[in-house]
Amino acid sequence: MANELTWQSATDNLWAMRNEIWQAFWETLVMVGISVTTSVVFGTLLGVALFMTNKNQLAENKFLYRFLGNITNLMRAFPFVILMIVIIPATRLLVGTTIGPVAASVALGLAGLFYFARLVEQNLRDVPKGIIEAGQAMGASTWTIISKILLLEARSSLVLSITTLTISLLSYSAAAGMIGGGGLGDLAIRYGYNRYQNDVMIFMVILLVVMVIIIQSVGNLLAEKLDKR
Repeated sequence: MANELTWQSATDNLWAMRNEIWQAFWETLVMVGISVTTSVVFGTLLGVALFMTNKNQLAENKFLYRFLGNITNLMRAFPFVILMIVIIPATRLLVGTTIGPVAASVALGLAGLFYFARLVEQNLRDVPKGIIEAGQAMGASTWTIISKILLLEARSSLVLSITTLTISLLSYSAAAGMIGGGGLGDLAIRYGYNRYQNDVMIFMVILLVVMVIIIQSVGNLLAEKLDKR
């Protein structure tokens, strides 16, 4: 068969596309890098707020906890592709465009923010209450308890949560390609799906799998180094 896929034809085709593949890889790194940073910064703030306003915590506030919790649950339940479409006006306002990896990072960061906030809340709940009480007994301020006790004691778990977040946003970035986000997912859809080039689709899947393995391995190693237990 003239169009039969062989190892030689696949490698020749992928080599001819090397510039496009590199560009897509870079776009994926940009999307994931910006969105992970945004999610970690703002998600940590929200996660700490959720933890601190919960029952029997230092800043217990049932109304505020319920309010923040409901917003977090709502945003986590929002389908990502629909979220990207809904916030197009906000994306255009923030970055001046709705196309490209930076624009896609807005939706990715928003989705990751609320996802990571719940992970942070759970990580902080795992910190032994006796350590917090010891800090209070020594007269530590609320900020000191948060920064020097809670986040410090939970650092190993937080690293694993960041690892989980990064892998999740990497998978979301593939969906971002559907509406002009670019990246490896976009390349897989345009060539692998629309043009029936199975070699491109397979290579993109392998590349994403390798990236996931590397991210998880690095995350596990860092978490192990930071774990004092």
